Amino acid sequence: MDGRLIAIYLNDHLAGATAGLELARRALGANRGTPFEAPLERLADELAEDRAALADVMARLAVARDPLKVWAGWAVEKLGRAKLNGRIAGYSPYSRVLELEVLALGVEGKRALWRALEHLMGEDARLTGVDVAALARRAEAQRRLIERQRLRAAEIAFGAPEAR
Repeated sequence: MDGRLIAIYLNDHLAGATAGLELARRALGANRGTPFEAPLERLADELAEDRAALADVMARLAVARDPLKVWAGWAVEKLGRAKLNGRIAGYSPYSRVLELEVLALGVEGKRALWRALEHLMGEDARLTGVDVAALARRAEAQRRLIERQRLRAAEIAFGAPEAR
């Protein structure tokens, strides 16, 4: 395995995990007191655990964190707050839809990471105790959870579908 390339790959995912966690926390904060609060709280907690698992994998593989990439992931999420959402200021129903769609993309990327590591690392002794298959399954469950919430959010933002 090319150690330099795996280091770049893992650091790219760490940056993405940082951005995704920040986005999930922001979405949770904006949805306190709504039916979206509990699923977003669960998702934010799991994303924090998954980011920690990735940091653990990096440490086990002796991959140093790239602080610039981590900062860039954090900054990209902050810049994403400036998007147009149909309101001059504040949160709109469209904001929720877009946040859930971005989170879905991130979770799908994370699932791909875990599957790639499972395929590449196999029985690598350095990953003893890290269940990457379980992490991939959890990403799949997160993706389903996000999809349910995304469809509810779209219905709220854009109107209920017409009776057929």
